[in-house]
Amino acid sequence: MSSPDAIKIEVESPLSSDMRDMITELNAVLGSLTPEEANYSMTADEMAGPETTVFVARVDEKAAACGALHRHPGGIGELKRFYVRPGYRRLGLARLILHHVMARAVDEGFAELVLETGHNYDAARQLYENAGFVECGPVLDYPESPYSVFYSRPTKAHQET
Repeated sequence: MSSPDAIKIEVESPLSSDMRDMITELNAVLGSLTPEEANYSMTADEMAGPETTVFVARVDEKAAACGALHRHPGGIGELKRFYVRPGYRRLGLARLILHHVMARAVDEGFAELVLETGHNYDAARQLYENAGFVECGPVLDYPESPYSVFYSRPTKAHQET
């Protein structure tokens, strides 16, 4: 498809028209896979606050993937909104975005990263497990649910050596 130098990952506003389109697409996909009571989607407007940093992968200048770091009190960062559009899968974009999110968390001094993902999102679960996340009980204020799987991982700055 594209050469690696055609891929750029940067922090962007979720409010541009192409990002709004991708977030709407993401929400539709999640809505088709997860019951409403276990779907923790965010709109572009909800992602635009100062507590959330959105990373966007562009391939040939087209929005291809996204992922975000959402800040919580107590040194906890939450991974949110990871998505790769179907035409751009298998390029390693989610892994690249995850690397950027984790680096930002270390730079900002977070002690721990956590996330909630769907029980049937196999690609997401593999991504997080390959990056050293460990399955755990509910995190933050998420309820226990048969549709959710929770993960946590200390940041590199806070891992025991």
